[in-house]
Amino acid sequence: MSTTHPKDQISYCPKCGGKKFPYAGKNFHCQDCGFTFYINSSAAVAAIILNEKNELLLTRRKFEPMAGLLDLPGGFVDPMESAETAVRREIKEELNLEIDQLHFFCSVPNEYTFNGLSYFTTDITFLCKVDSMEHIHAEDDISEALFIAPENIRLEDIGATSMKVIVQKYLDEHQNVARILR
Repeated sequence: MSTTHPKDQISYCPKCGGKKFPYAGKNFHCQDCGFTFYINSSAAVAAIILNEKNELLLTRRKFEPMAGLLDLPGGFVDPMESAETAVRREIKEELNLEIDQLHFFCSVPNEYTFNGLSYFTTDITFLCKVDSMEHIHAEDDISEALFIAPENIRLEDIGATSMKVIVQKYLDEHQNVARILR
């Protein structure tokens, strides 16, 4: 699958249909009607959740992009939703888990490719405490939930570059992360 930047796919102004709609770094500006269309980063969330053995919860993607590869649970922030609300909603939708506590961990820029078009995201990651894993099950857009010990995590099994960066940061700091989530 080839990746195409929006500047290579957007040719016409969405407001007036004008053909003079050049890309100018982070936006398109229509020379016919003056409309400016910005290419801003979308917000996405990810959760670092540990079980009682301090194993990291990773999910397997059910659909493209990157179907079959590992991921951190999470997803896109809906319009007018906070990142904290989004991570709680996504974890409930994907895993049927309730987050009791969360702490900001890090944010990482990402290029998310879907149907051949690049979308730019800022992946906001939280350390999440879940008191009970009793009702965990994979739903929504994940096919499996796995707990993996830090020493057994293979970054090459993780799909998105941003998730690899986040998981590597977790691996570098996993002893401190476990203390925070106790």
